[in-house]
Amino acid sequence: MLAYIGRRVVYTVPIMLGVSLVCFALVHISPGDPLVSVLPADASEQLRLTMMRLYGFDRSYPEQFGLWLWRAVQGDLGTSIATGRAVATEVLRAAGNTLRLAALATVIGFVFGCLFGFVAGYFRDSWVDKLASLLSVIGVSVPHYWLGMVLVIVFSSQLGWLPATGAGPGGSSSWVWDWEHVSHMVLPAITMSVIPMGIIARTVRALVAEILAQEFVIGLKARGLNEVGVFAHVVKNAAPTALAVMGLQLGYLLGGSILIETVFSWPGTGFLLNAAIFQRDLPLLQGTILVLAMFFVLLNLAVDVVQTMLDPRIERG
Repeated sequence: MLAYIGRRVVYTVPIMLGVSLVCFALVHISPGDPLVSVLPADASEQLRLTMMRLYGFDRSYPEQFGLWLWRAVQGDLGTSIATGRAVATEVLRAAGNTLRLAALATVIGFVFGCLFGFVAGYFRDSWVDKLASLLSVIGVSVPHYWLGMVLVIVFSSQLGWLPATGAGPGGSSSWVWDWEHVSHMVLPAITMSVIPMGIIARTVRALVAEILAQEFVIGLKARGLNEVGVFAHVVKNAAPTALAVMGLQLGYLLGGSILIETVFSWPGTGFLLNAAIFQRDLPLLQGTILVLAMFFVLLNLAVDVVQTMLDPRIERG
């Protein structure tokens, strides 16, 4: 087990290096002037050159990448061009908000996705299976931003049950575990959970149907094991794959929440990315993408390790 974990950690290092290179390249090949947000329209060429030297934009791309990567390894992601604050501070604050939202959305999606999947798998080819499959397809197909706006119109504008935007009362970005703050998470979390719910439901449905058709399940029933015992064996065999899907969906939610966070004005990494793109804030854009990418890589590593602990056959394979 330790040898397998060690190999997986070693394999992760070149992946991280490749991800950082792609992150740097994609940001720099995009069009636009990175100093447009800090320089006045009538700025002189001398001032522009001075600012380029200050932010290191006068160096060659390999030099910029090497210097940026060396500083990033030490925890220094640079300084935001638009705000003048440390990128690491901005990203970590936003990442905490996104992680809370994505974790809640993943839990909602996993619980209801597994529920729909197990019910559809146990009653396959019945009207229950068809209804659960229809709901799963609808969940995967519905655009996030459209569903978010519909929920805001219904539950915030018309019914007035839940707040529409922000992470706290009065637009506060600080977090406290009370209902006033948690209520701001409900609508964006439900919106984010719909696609993972559909994917997990379809995956679990296929797993349960396949497991129930295997010979060992038929043998367990022939030996007189009750349905609760059979269900326990089905859950044990389906857990590693369902866990892997849940981990991947959490990673996708962390990186793909830009539209939802923009709709709900949630101060997370998606909202930060949106601001960095429009302001052409290269250090903030690079730092945010890098942190999200590294988190996704580490999350995959953690899922692989947990999968191996639940199912030792993965290590032998």
